[in-house]
Amino acid sequence: MREKSMGPLLESLSELNIDFATRKIAISLSQTKVVTQDGDKFDFKTLSTFRNYELAFTVGVEFDEHTKGLDNRNIKCLVTWEGDKLVCTQKGEKANRGWKHWIEGDKLYLELTCEDVVCVQVFKRKQ
Repeated sequence: MREKSMGPLLESLSELNIDFATRKIAISLSQTKVVTQDGDKFDFKTLSTFRNYELAFTVGVEFDEHTKGLDNRNIKCLVTWEGDKLVCTQKGEKANRGWKHWIEGDKLYLELTCEDVVCVQVFKRKQ
């Protein structure tokens, strides 16, 4: 799925204390999401010309994540289902941090939350 719009990404990245140069690069990138599912096991790949990021998890099983190349934090994550949305709660040095993924039609939505900042990205299925 290819990203359609970035939303208030700059504010979200700033809240995570990501440096200015990386923020500027990030808001100009076109990203592609590749999602693989096997039952409750998921593999999310975020691909761009600047940096790729992969996250593998099992729904309902807490795991450690090192956000290498993003904000370089070690966090505890738990992904659960809330209706038809995958919801990740992240515990670490930032409050109210996490994300939600859901699909509507041919669009994949990603809502990122950190502190009081919310950023929604929309990815459209590649033709």
